[in-house]
This record gives sequence, structure tokens and C-alpha cells, in this order.
Amino acid sequence: MNDTQAGASAGSVDILRIMEMIPHRYPMLLIDRVVEMHAGKSAVGIKNVTMNEPQFTGHFPTQPVMPGVMIVESMAQTAAVLVVYTLGKESEGKLVYFMTIDEARFRKPVTPGDQMHIHVSALKQRGAVWKFEGKAMVDGKLAAEAVFSAMILDKK
Repeated sequence: MNDTQAGASAGSVDILRIMEMIPHRYPMLLIDRVVEMHAGKSAVGIKNVTMNEPQFTGHFPTQPVMPGVMIVESMAQTAAVLVVYTLGKESEGKLVYFMTIDEARFRKPVTPGDQMHIHVSALKQRGAVWKFEGKAMVDGKLAAEAVFSAMILDKK
């Protein structure tokens, strides 16, 4: 952890800053803002779900529902922003690869018009491997949750 970041908290991180921190781009950039971060500990991301996202043309045309894997991916991206914030500027743009997804539960459908508040908490970190707990909330209700781990690596 970067000494200047240890225990520090950050305010809001907008979409342009997110795009500097992680390499994801449309249509796979699944967070719009990070509204709270505590280095090495936790973050809260926002995903505004809109009807003009490409997954809704096929999932499902008459009753659009955000795919569960994309909800978990939004958790991972929020966690990736937290990792980059924690490690400092030299880690910007590195790739964060899923290693495990455990205990995933989908409690309520997420649909266009919803705003997901994505809460991630770091459970442990060893070297380049991080383990997180994530929860996606809509209107204060739990929509999905998972425990996942990821590894941060340099681009080839």
C-alpha cells in the first residue's frame, strides 16, 4: 500500500478518472462513479442501469434484466478502482483478473432505470491477490452479493 494512501479516504471519482484507473471501456465499463473509498478497506460504486445498454436487446427483449455476471463484474470493477487507489498511480491501467467467485446470490432483479450502489470490502490481500466481499443494492435493498478474488497484473 502506498504510504500516502494508507487509511486515507477519497471523495467521488468520476467516469473520466475511472477510465484512467482501470482499462475497461464500453460496453464492458460497468460503473459510472465511485462515491466513497477507504484505501485498502472499502469502496462504494454507482452503476446507472439504462435501457440503451447492449445486453438488454437479448436479456430479455420483453422484460429486460441485468445479467447476474454483469452485476458481479460491476463489483469487480469497483474493487479494481479501490486497488488502484490503494496502490497508487503506478498501478493505473493494470489488468485485474478474476480468480474466484464464491457465494454469489441474486436476490432481486436489476432492471433499466435502477441505480445500483455497489459496496465492496477488502477481506484480505497477499501480494498481487485480493479477496473482496461485494453487495449490489437497489433502493436500499440487496439485489446481489458475492465473495470474489482477483489478481492485479501488468499488461503484456
